[in-house]
Amino acid sequence: GTPKQIAQMVSEGTADFAICTESLELFNDLVLLRCYRWNRCVLMPKDHPLASGELTLERVAEHPLVTYVFGFTGRSKLDDAFAKEGLEPRVVFTAADADVIKTYVKLGMGVGIVAHMAVDPVQDKGLVNLDAGHLFEPSTTRIGFRKGTFLRGFMYEFLQTFAPHLTR
Repeated sequence: GTPKQIAQMVSEGTADFAICTESLELFNDLVLLRCYRWNRCVLMPKDHPLASGELTLERVAEHPLVTYVFGFTGRSKLDDAFAKEGLEPRVVFTAADADVIKTYVKLGMGVGIVAHMAVDPVQDKGLVNLDAGHLFEPSTTRIGFRKGTFLRGFMYEFLQTFAPHLTR
C-alpha cells in the first residue's frame, strides 16, 4: 500500500509496523523511530548526454523522468527541489518500485531517479549511476508502531535487525 495506507493499518492494529519515508507524521497515534537517512541517484544508459558533465537540476529537467509515485519513497523531496529552482520536471512514468523504474530507463523511456540503495552494480551494469545527493535533500526512513503496543520478543528482534542502532 501507500505509506498513508500502511500507517492507517498500523493505527487500526491490522499491521505491527509501518516502514515509510513519508506520511507517517500524519498519524499522531504512532510511535515513530528514525531508522536511516538516504538520498537519490540518477540513472541513465551509458551513452546518455547526462552521463558526462556536471549533474545539475537544470540538466536533469531537460529530459523525461521516470521516478517514484508521489507519496512514495521521498518523492516530495524531489518535487520540492525542482520547485525551489523554478523548474518543471517532465515526469513521464511513475512507479512504486525501483526495479520497475530501472526497467523503463533500460527501455529508453527516460532518466531514472531512485534511492541510491536501490542500485545493484551487477543487475544494473548497463546503466550509469550518478550520485544526486547535492541536488536533493536527504530523506529519513522511519518505522512506526501504535502507541501503547506491547512489543513482543520477535518485534524487538525485527527492530534490531532492521535498525541496529535502536535499543529497547
